[in-house]
This record gives sequence, C-alpha cells and structure tokens, in this order.
Amino acid sequence: MKINPDRLDKIRNLAARRQPDLTVVLENVQDPHNIGAVLRTCDSVGIKEIYVLYTDPDLARHFMAVGKRTSAGSRKWVDVHLFTHAETCFERVKQRYGNLWSTHLSADACSVYDLDLAESAALLFGNEQHGLSEMALSYSSGNFVIPQMGMAQSLNISVACAVSLYEAYRQRQVKGYYDQHPGMPEEARAALLEDYLARHATQESMRIFRQD
Repeated sequence: MKINPDRLDKIRNLAARRQPDLTVVLENVQDPHNIGAVLRTCDSVGIKEIYVLYTDPDLARHFMAVGKRTSAGSRKWVDVHLFTHAETCFERVKQRYGNLWSTHLSADACSVYDLDLAESAALLFGNEQHGLSEMALSYSSGNFVIPQMGMAQSLNISVACAVSLYEAYRQRQVKGYYDQHPGMPEEARAALLEDYLARHATQESMRIFRQD
C-alpha cells in the first residue's frame, strides 16, 4: 500500500518515541470503555504494550470479543498481552520492567509526583469497584495515590491512568527520552518502524496476545 509522506513521517516519529520501559497493568477492569481510554492514553505517551489480567475466564473471553471489533484510532498501535493467571502475568511483567507501582490507598502510599517514572516501571490499576487484589499488591514495589483536595478519594480508572502516565511523560520529556531513549537501540527502533509500517499497510486492528 502506498503511503503519503506526511503519514510516513508520523509513523516514523511514532516508532522513534516509544518508551520500551514503561507499561500499564490492568487487573479485572470490566468496562471496555475504560480499557479503550487507557489504550488511547498509552499510545499518546509512547507506550507500546500493556498487560490485561482477568482472573475470571468469562471476562477474558468477553475482552477478546471486544478486541476483535476494535480497529479504529490509536488502539491498533498498542499491543495487549492478555492473561488469566495472576502469577504468570506478574512474573512476566517483572522480567521486563523494573518497579511495579500500585494505585492503592494505604498508610505508606506516596504521591504519584514523588515516584521516579523516568526509571523502568509498570503502573498497576485494579477493578473499578474493588481495586487491586492482594495477589497483585504482593508483587508491588510500593503504593501511590493521586493527591485530591475534594470529598472524593478516588478517580475513574481511565482518568487516574491518564494523570499518572502524563506525570511519567513529563519526567521523561525533561530527560530527553522522547528525543533519544537510551533503552531502545537503533536496531530495535528500526524493527518497530517496520512493524508499524506493516500494520498500516494491512489496516491491522488491535493486537491481542493470549498468554495463558
């Protein structure tokens, strides 16, 4: 498929600015609109993949069905790794990323603005009603909260994710990671560009990798 120069430049910039050491983990998030909003935010700050964990297999099957109908916009540029076993999911994340920071209100929770999000990190977000499970928290490097001055002490998950990821964006931009990320060698960047060009050529929809 022929590609116009402006579109080619946009895809080149997309590949060049991806952050290979920043990701999001969603545990038992039920609303597909929330997941869609998270994917859009991830794409906008340069995240190339996320992890979705459903300990209920029925939710996983529902997500697969939604994913097959999802083809528009930014979602096609962010890979989704889908898990149904928590241990497998979190061990995989730990192998690829450094700190696992959990959005969890606890006595020892720090502000998101006190985290060093220029370092390799995965941000964990839980179910809309019940938050993160004890299993997820057991893998966490620590808990963080988003400071709030109103009566409510929680935000919608997609909003909380956006606030947190844009703090990561701010820190990484200051360090110049969107100009030349030290963690992505030139050959990896070139391979990613080829992958994105192939997705454009085939009009590929969102990629979901079922892991277990």
